[in-house]
Amino acid sequence: MTRPPARPRDERIRDTLHRLEHDVDAWFATADPAGSPYLMPLSFLWDGHTVLISTAGTNPTARFLEATGTSRIAFGHTRDVILVDAELRETIPAAEIPDEVGDAFAARTGFDPRDQSGGYLYFRLAPRKVQAWREANELSGRTLMTGGTWLTGEEPHSIRPTRSERS
Repeated sequence: MTRPPARPRDERIRDTLHRLEHDVDAWFATADPAGSPYLMPLSFLWDGHTVLISTAGTNPTARFLEATGTSRIAFGHTRDVILVDAELRETIPAAEIPDEVGDAFAARTGFDPRDQSGGYLYFRLAPRKVQAWREANELSGRTLMTGGTWLTGEEPHSIRPTRSERS
């Protein structure tokens, strides 16, 4: 099998941002304070800085996020994976989500937690570390973000996709 050459870091960052803008679902891993893991597929909305998800407040994902404030998010499949270590920034009851945010989430995901019974909550998660790779030749340099800052070249700095890269 012939593999394409490893993508440069800036290209991987652009590809990652594209996936965050265009994917709808991902796997969200959380753990209780004792470390027992829980994995759940959820729809999400990316706002350019944070990932917004929603689930019932009684769901283990909600309880564990509230208890530990952390999640690992997995996008893609094993030959095009993105792993995001994220921290909880905000918990918002569905009844209190601003209309424009709730409407954007519903339009993007096809699911409106505001219409559900059972105490749905929204969780805003901020990426702290991002890794992405396709094949073994991209394992070196797979870390694209540390401490919440995108990396390029040798120095970290903030990267925002251009308007054409978002579409």
